[in-house]
Amino acid sequence: MEAIDSRSDARSHFIPASPAQVFAAMQDPDRMARWWGPAGFTNTIQQYDFEPGGRWLLTMHGPDGTNYPNESRFTRLVPDQLFEIEHLNGPHFVLTLELLPQAQGTRVLWRQTFDSVEHYQRLAEFVAEANEQNLERLAAEVLRVEGAA
Repeated sequence: MEAIDSRSDARSHFIPASPAQVFAAMQDPDRMARWWGPAGFTNTIQQYDFEPGGRWLLTMHGPDGTNYPNESRFTRLVPDQLFEIEHLNGPHFVLTLELLPQAQGTRVLWRQTFDSVEHYQRLAEFVAEANEQNLERLAAEVLRVEGAA
């Protein structure tokens, strides 16, 4: 099998909130629907069984009105530390988010790993931009709720 680093998009993003506050935005399907996906996308979540082995069914709605049905399975969940899914339809990948406590906040480590280097390279440019936007949207959702508290 090809090395993980050669078939993954990996990035990190600092959020000035605790790991528990960041994890809360992943655990709640209503909040997840607000931040998941690239800029301009909205989501309808049909099923969100937030436990290892649970199903996550959603439709992402693109800014142009195109609908993108998605099916994922939660593979590993550790409260306030780890969120991992396997995306089952369309491009197959595993997405892992690690939450690392830091002074005044949380460092989110994001790794999206595809089955092969070829598969990743076909999507690399889109994935890099979309993942950065996704992390920015996560941070905005965490701060939106924390600012209202």
